[in-house]
Amino acid sequence: MDHFYFVRHGETVWNVENKICGATDIELTERGHQQAIETGKKILEMGIKADIILTSPLIRAKETARHISEITGIPMEVEQRLIEQNYGIWESTPRDGKEFHEAKKDMASRFGTGESMLQMAQRIYNLIDDVKKSDKECILVAHNGIVRIVESYFRDMNNEEFSCFGIKNCEVKRYDFT
Repeated sequence: MDHFYFVRHGETVWNVENKICGATDIELTERGHQQAIETGKKILEMGIKADIILTSPLIRAKETARHISEITGIPMEVEQRLIEQNYGIWESTPRDGKEFHEAKKDMASRFGTGESMLQMAQRIYNLIDDVKKSDKECILVAHNGIVRIVESYFRDMNNEEFSCFGIKNCEVKRYDFT
């Protein structure tokens, strides 16, 4: 396929509280559920005719994907490689903390007990390569850390741009291979 779509999950309690969710399995807020429903409607309005929704196994992404699937009729499937990065010692700490912003620039660090950016990039780049080879149009439903890696697959980014990049909850972003 020559493109795919990426959707970040809906709002969570920890998003509201400005905490890093990472691999911690945090549920959507009521607003997050509503955002996901609206995103399903938006995908229909945009005329996106995907064959499959691939979703992270974490509940916030799975619930977002479920709402989109129910509204659009596009089947969903859990894709383990889309799980959010385990930020180790940074999980549940402030998202906008200066220390975390700087830590995201250290590509080889596992944050004590987590996963490095390099490890995550390997699994996400491999997934993107698989999507590119596929004959199915895909919607990926996952996390802000994942979309940061996806963005780096498609464009040159310095460490500062990488560390700052993100999208809003339930934002739909198209990525083209050409």
